[in-house]
Amino acid sequence: MKQLERPTRLAPGARVAVVAPSGPVPGERLRAGLDVLRGWGLEPVAAPHVLDRHSQFGYLAGTDADRAEDLQRAWCDPKIDAVLCARGGYGAQRMAELLDWEAMRAAGPKVFVGFSDITALHEAFATRLDLVTLHGPMAAGVDFLGSERARDHLHATLFTPEKIQRIATDGKPLVPGRARGTTLGGCLSLLAAELGTPHARPSAAGGLLCLEDVGEETYRLDRYLTQLLRAGWLDGVRGVLLGSWQDCDPYDSLRPMLADRLAPLGVPVLEGAGFGHCPDALTIPFGLPAELDADAGTLTLEEPALR
Repeated sequence: MKQLERPTRLAPGARVAVVAPSGPVPGERLRAGLDVLRGWGLEPVAAPHVLDRHSQFGYLAGTDADRAEDLQRAWCDPKIDAVLCARGGYGAQRMAELLDWEAMRAAGPKVFVGFSDITALHEAFATRLDLVTLHGPMAAGVDFLGSERARDHLHATLFTPEKIQRIATDGKPLVPGRARGTTLGGCLSLLAAELGTPHARPSAAGGLLCLEDVGEETYRLDRYLTQLLRAGWLDGVRGVLLGSWQDCDPYDSLRPMLADRLAPLGVPVLEGAGFGHCPDALTIPFGLPAELDADAGTLTLEEPALR
């Protein structure tokens, strides 16, 4: 798995666009998130359609065309230094084909932050732009607004990434061991849904795969993992990090299934790694070479996430 290009870190005064590629964004949460960004010395720019709601499909933040236009316009604007997603939900897959990926590649690398449904865009940014992205809290997310630890870890990743190359988690080994590879992953259900699409990676071979999800029953998570296994997508993976499973079945009942599906891979598996849909969520860069130590509960990046 090839290493991807690292964007430039942020500095006070940087202009950051906030976009809504997926679900509708509550106005009060957006305003609170913009205030946090201003407190960091950034200049947030809310995209024109960030507070839209689709007239027919209320689970979408406006039309596919408008959501795509907001993202592309922000990315191609030379005065914008980073693009932060406002929230997840659903909808990123619907607008991915409407983006002009060649124009976005020509615009050069920028910081991109999001998680959950944004997993589809992490995949696309890796395959179409060859770019490192950040799986982290979103500007109008309850995790971002409600957790100082989550905000602090994202802030450090954006401004002083060399200080957190060693990401210490509270996790424990589901399968012990150490492994080196390139970070990738996101929301399990999205990774399964992306199989066979134009922007999906053909394989996780050579990777340290980060997995999490929200609101899924155990049999559904089993189905997603089984789909990835049957498709050969997990062949050659070097290690697995398991994040949060918020609003899924109790972890004591979920854990045996995860062990059943993942332990036969014969690679280290770290559980409870503290990223995803959870309080105090860590920011995990995707596309960087790193070492997973499941016994120590650490992910050590070979270089800072941002230049």
